[in-house]
Amino acid sequence: MSREFAVSRVLWAALTLLAPWLAFGCGSRATGPQPSPTPANIRGITLTPRSFDEDDYLEFWDLAKQTGGVVAWYGDWIELAGAEFGAAGAVSRQSVSRGLTPVIGVQFFRQATGELLRPLDAATRAIYRDTAAGFAASFKPPFFALGLEVNILYERARADFEDFVEFYPEVYDAVKAASPGTKVFPIFQLEKMQGMGGGLFGGVNDTSRAEWFLLELFPKSDLAAFTTYPGLVFGEPASIPGDYYAAIRHHTTREVAFTEVGWHAAASPPGWESSGGEQAAAVDTFLARTVPLSPSLSIWSFLFDQAAPEPFGSMGLRTYDRTARPSWGRWIVPINLSM
Repeated sequence: MSREFAVSRVLWAALTLLAPWLAFGCGSRATGPQPSPTPANIRGITLTPRSFDEDDYLEFWDLAKQTGGVVAWYGDWIELAGAEFGAAGAVSRQSVSRGLTPVIGVQFFRQATGELLRPLDAATRAIYRDTAAGFAASFKPPFFALGLEVNILYERARADFEDFVEFYPEVYDAVKAASPGTKVFPIFQLEKMQGMGGGLFGGVNDTSRAEWFLLELFPKSDLAAFTTYPGLVFGEPASIPGDYYAAIRHHTTREVAFTEVGWHAAASPPGWESSGGEQAAAVDTFLARTVPLSPSLSIWSFLFDQAAPEPFGSMGLRTYDRTARPSWGRWIVPINLSM
């Protein structure tokens, strides 16, 4: 996607710099206590503080527990090769020390271009496999994603995608050998999986271009995991079809997870204006329409607004000045909806 994971690239760099401080601030090394198994339909947030100044960073963690108990970090796979497993290790330790469940996802290409972060040659594959297995052995992570929005790579660089499909089972087996209880999976972009390439994606909505068949290329997957940004293709939450999420069950029997969920609140871009109220309605719609799936995870993408282009810059449950949007109350409070 053109957002290039919006703020994730910035977070990688910031966490790389902060990793030594975080390692000391989070207490014990990787072999500390591990989180208990997570129940179905648990909510959470991605690692999106206002900044990585110490006060802002700690404020994020204080608020994160209210969002459901999960904190997700997604970053460059090579982070695992750093001291103490870099930012992924630091976030895992911080999560466990606060009684939260970490979700870790590692990436190997740029969504905006399909360009690999580094060639998937034998040397890189060995680093990726061995560091993933080492991380799993040390942390026993409950959720570990290998590849983020991999169907975007299928669209942009088919040969590299095929190389990853070949390589993925090798990493899966290594991680499971190190930590049998870890749920290992790739992540797909749901709108593109459904053939929804119009709206802010810049193409057309055409269900004949659906990519559901890609799920079957990863038989070694413990979850069917998706990012979802319906506001990129639907002008308002009421326009989202009633079976938009339930339709996933037509294509997989696996547990379902939503590793990124977002809807913007700004009165921009032109033609795609939104508001805080509309964002709250989008939260309600998502929660109601995913009930039939009983998702293992539902993770909102942004706690605070980030320095990212719209529509991603205003997807926070809170504004940059810390004001809670209506969506904050909708996400943190369990609601029984029927839509």
